[in-house]
Amino acid sequence: MAKISVVINTYNEEAHIVRCLKSVTWADEIVLVDMHSEDKTRELAKKFTKHIYLHEKTGYVEPARNFAIAKATGDWILIVDADEEIPESLAKQLQSLTSHDASVVAIPRKNILFGKWIEHTGWWPDRQIRFFKKGSVTWKNEIHSTPETKGKVMQLEGEQYAIVHHNYQSIKQFLYKSYEVYAAQEAETLINKGYKFTYMDAIRFPLQEFLSRYFAREGYKDGFHGLMLSVLMGIYHFVIFAYIWEKKKFVSEHVPMASLEKEVQKASKELLFWTQTKTIEQEKDFLKKVALRLQRKIRV
Repeated sequence: MAKISVVINTYNEEAHIVRCLKSVTWADEIVLVDMHSEDKTRELAKKFTKHIYLHEKTGYVEPARNFAIAKATGDWILIVDADEEIPESLAKQLQSLTSHDASVVAIPRKNILFGKWIEHTGWWPDRQIRFFKKGSVTWKNEIHSTPETKGKVMQLEGEQYAIVHHNYQSIKQFLYKSYEVYAAQEAETLINKGYKFTYMDAIRFPLQEFLSRYFAREGYKDGFHGLMLSVLMGIYHFVIFAYIWEKKKFVSEHVPMASLEKEVQKASKELLFWTQTKTIEQEKDFLKKVALRLQRKIRV
């Protein structure tokens, strides 16, 4: 049977690492690459693996992930984040797939945010390229980069084959990782790609992100969690543009009220359309549904 290596990257993960490592003890090899944690991460990991390496702290995982993959000796690689765990049903499925003709497997991920599995709002099925034959996948050294793959890609379906991701557990954690770390890195990436700052993007993209998450990706089905996360992600995109503006030395740019009004009106019209559309979908009375459709046609 093919040898499977689990690759884990860490930085100050003592709160999660034991749960994570316990879920992958079935693997043939566990490779852990730590970015000089200041807590007990490495000490706790030593109880599960001897393959522990250090990597400079980069602020995001991609450079260290490629380094960790290079250290793995297995025929197949499983990437697991320290705040994730692999359920037994998924482990058995992955072991069986080593004889499959696919070289890369995209795995769904259950994101637990603020104590709840988020089944909508853009967080499910959240498929990730995580299991592959060694040499079939590489990541660019930039934040949230899409991995480059070689060979046939297979997608797993179903909750039973999902990675469990213990994502943000507090608002403070969300604000720090998203706004102070990820947003700053995303801004840097956009600048490096030649993006030219415009105040209209700083208005348009956050509004569109909220509308997309809450309505198009059905965040409203996640209750108040969906509303809060949609708002927070809209702000996240605003913060990205704030960092870009900072990099541009806070260049002063006139904001015409007419342009601002036009953009706000456009977003308001879209918001009204979505709220009325979802109200119509949820209405069970046929005559009321028809009346609501006529009302939407008149108002929108």
